[in-house]
Amino acid sequence: MLDLLPDLFDHYDDALTLLPVRYQSYGKKPVFYGEVVTIQCVEDNSKVKSMLTEHGKGKVLVVDGQGSSRALLGDMIAKSAMENEWEGILVHGNIRDVMCMKTFNLGVYALGTNPIKTLKRGRGDVNIALEIAGINIQPKMWIYADANGVALSSRALDLSVLTE
Repeated sequence: MLDLLPDLFDHYDDALTLLPVRYQSYGKKPVFYGEVVTIQCVEDNSKVKSMLTEHGKGKVLVVDGQGSSRALLGDMIAKSAMENEWEGILVHGNIRDVMCMKTFNLGVYALGTNPIKTLKRGRGDVNIALEIAGINIQPKMWIYADANGVALSSRALDLSVLTE
Protein backbone atom coordinates (compact mmCIF):
# COMPACT_ATOMS: atom_id res chain seq x y z
CA MET A 1 0.00 0.00 0.00
CA LEU A 2 1.59 3.24 -1.13
CA ASP A 3 -0.95 5.71 0.28
CA LEU A 4 -2.70 4.88 3.53
CA LEU A 5 -4.03 8.16 4.93
CA PRO A 6 -6.21 9.30 2.02
CA ASP A 7 -8.15 6.02 2.11
CA LEU A 8 -8.30 6.01 5.91
CA PHE A 9 -9.74 9.51 5.98
CA ASP A 10 -12.28 8.50 3.29
CA HIS A 11 -13.53 5.68 5.55
CA TYR A 12 -12.82 6.97 9.07
CA ASP A 13 -12.82 10.77 8.94
CA ASP A 14 -14.67 10.99 12.27
CA ALA A 15 -12.18 8.67 14.02
CA LEU A 16 -8.93 10.34 12.90
CA THR A 17 -7.03 13.46 13.88
CA LEU A 18 -4.35 14.73 11.52
CA LEU A 19 -1.16 15.86 13.24
CA PRO A 20 -0.53 19.30 11.64
CA VAL A 21 3.24 18.84 11.36
CA ARG A 22 5.22 17.90 8.24
CA TYR A 23 7.67 15.14 9.03
CA GLN A 24 10.31 13.72 6.71
CA SER A 25 10.50 9.99 6.05
CA TYR A 26 13.94 8.50 6.74
CA GLY A 27 13.29 4.76 7.05
CA LYS A 28 12.87 2.15 4.35
CA LYS A 29 9.18 1.74 5.32
CA PRO A 30 7.31 4.90 4.26
CA VAL A 31 3.95 3.53 5.46
CA PHE A 32 3.50 2.26 9.01
CA TYR A 33 0.98 2.13 11.82
CA GLY A 34 0.56 0.73 15.29
CA GLU A 35 -0.24 1.26 18.93
CA VAL A 36 1.38 4.36 20.42
CA VAL A 37 4.12 4.21 23.04
CA THR A 38 5.36 7.64 24.16
CA ILE A 39 8.60 9.15 25.40
CA GLN A 40 9.32 12.77 26.21
CA CYS A 41 13.01 13.65 26.39
CA VAL A 42 15.23 16.66 25.84
CA GLU A 43 18.86 16.32 24.70
CA ASP A 44 18.96 12.75 26.13
CA ASN A 45 17.89 9.62 24.25
CA SER A 46 18.61 7.11 27.05
CA LYS A 47 14.92 6.20 27.41
CA VAL A 48 14.54 5.86 23.62
CA LYS A 49 17.45 3.44 23.50
CA SER A 50 16.09 1.42 26.41
CA MET A 51 12.52 1.26 25.07
CA LEU A 52 13.57 0.11 21.61
CA THR A 53 15.40 -2.91 23.05
CA GLU A 54 11.98 -4.24 24.09
CA HIS A 55 9.72 -6.26 21.78
CA GLY A 56 7.67 -3.79 19.73
CA LYS A 57 5.58 -5.77 17.23
CA GLY A 58 2.48 -3.73 16.41
CA LYS A 59 3.82 -0.61 18.14
CA VAL A 60 5.07 2.84 17.14
CA LEU A 61 7.28 4.90 19.41
CA VAL A 62 6.40 8.61 19.52
CA VAL A 63 9.33 10.68 20.81
CA ASP A 64 8.69 14.28 21.81
CA GLY A 65 12.05 16.04 21.88
CA GLN A 66 10.56 19.40 22.88
CA GLY A 67 12.92 21.31 20.67
CA SER A 68 16.01 19.19 21.24
CA SER A 69 18.61 20.13 18.71
CA ARG A 70 20.67 16.96 19.15
CA ALA A 71 19.72 13.72 17.38
CA LEU A 72 17.34 11.60 19.44
CA LEU A 73 17.71 8.57 17.18
CA GLY A 74 20.69 7.12 15.34
CA ASP A 75 21.56 4.01 13.38
CA MET A 76 22.38 1.68 16.29
CA ILE A 77 19.16 2.44 18.16
CA ALA A 78 17.09 2.21 14.96
CA LYS A 79 18.70 -1.13 14.14
CA SER A 80 17.71 -2.38 17.59
CA ALA A 81 14.13 -1.21 16.95
CA MET A 82 14.04 -3.09 13.65
CA GLU A 83 15.45 -6.25 15.24
CA ASN A 84 12.82 -5.99 18.00
CA GLU A 85 10.03 -5.69 15.40
CA TRP A 86 8.87 -2.13 16.05
CA GLU A 87 6.61 -0.85 13.27
CA GLY A 88 8.00 2.65 13.34
CA ILE A 89 9.31 5.66 15.21
CA LEU A 90 8.02 9.23 15.03
CA VAL A 91 10.54 11.76 16.35
CA HIS A 92 9.34 15.27 17.07
CA GLY A 93 12.95 16.36 16.83
CA ASN A 94 16.08 15.33 14.98
CA ILE A 95 17.74 12.06 13.98
CA ARG A 96 21.15 11.21 12.53
CA ASP A 97 22.81 8.49 10.39
CA VAL A 98 20.33 9.24 7.63
CA MET A 99 21.87 7.05 4.92
CA CYS A 100 21.99 4.04 7.25
CA MET A 101 18.42 4.72 8.36
CA LYS A 102 17.23 4.40 4.75
CA THR A 103 18.47 0.77 4.68
CA PHE A 104 16.46 -0.36 7.72
CA ASN A 105 13.06 -1.96 7.17
CA LEU A 106 11.51 0.40 9.69
CA GLY A 107 9.26 3.43 9.54
CA VAL A 108 11.14 6.53 10.71
CA TYR A 109 9.66 10.01 10.53
CA ALA A 110 11.36 13.06 12.05
CA LEU A 111 11.43 16.84 11.80
CA GLY A 112 15.02 16.93 10.61
CA THR A 113 18.59 15.84 11.11
CA ASN A 114 21.58 16.73 13.26
CA PRO A 115 24.82 14.71 13.37
CA ILE A 116 25.43 15.43 17.07
CA LYS A 117 24.43 12.68 19.53
CA THR A 118 22.61 13.35 22.77
CA LEU A 119 23.89 13.21 26.29
CA LYS A 120 23.23 10.00 28.26
CA ARG A 121 21.85 10.90 31.66
CA GLY A 122 18.87 8.55 31.90
CA ARG A 123 16.38 11.41 31.75
CA GLY A 124 12.97 11.39 30.13
CA ASP A 125 9.41 10.29 30.76
CA VAL A 126 7.89 7.11 29.35
CA ASN A 127 4.24 6.41 28.51
CA ILE A 128 2.93 9.83 29.40
CA ALA A 129 0.46 12.05 27.56
CA LEU A 130 2.19 14.29 25.01
CA GLU A 131 1.02 17.43 23.29
CA ILE A 132 2.46 18.04 19.85
CA ALA A 133 1.20 20.96 17.76
CA GLY A 134 -1.86 21.24 20.00
CA ILE A 135 -2.79 17.56 19.56
CA ASN A 136 -2.99 15.32 22.63
CA ILE A 137 -1.21 11.99 22.10
CA GLN A 138 -1.88 9.26 24.65
CA PRO A 139 -0.20 5.88 25.08
CA LYS A 140 -2.37 3.10 23.60
CA MET A 141 -3.79 5.40 20.88
CA TRP A 142 -3.15 4.31 17.29
CA ILE A 143 -0.93 6.15 14.84
CA TYR A 144 -1.00 5.89 11.03
CA ALA A 145 1.77 7.43 8.92
CA ASP A 146 2.61 7.76 5.24
CA ALA A 147 3.99 10.42 2.89
CA ASN A 148 0.68 12.30 3.21
CA GLY A 149 1.12 12.89 6.93
CA VAL A 150 0.52 11.40 10.37
CA ALA A 151 -2.89 10.68 11.88
CA LEU A 152 -4.05 9.48 15.28
CA SER A 153 -7.04 7.48 16.44
CA SER A 154 -8.27 6.46 19.87
CA ARG A 155 -8.74 2.92 18.55
CA ALA A 156 -7.32 0.51 16.00
CA LEU A 157 -9.01 0.90 12.63
CA ASP A 158 -10.08 -1.99 10.41
CA LEU A 159 -7.79 -1.70 7.39
CA SER A 160 -9.56 -4.49 5.50
CA VAL A 161 -12.14 -1.92 4.32
CA LEU A 162 -9.38 -0.28 2.30
CA THR A 163 -9.02 -3.24 -0.06
CA GLU A 164 -12.63 -3.08 -1.24
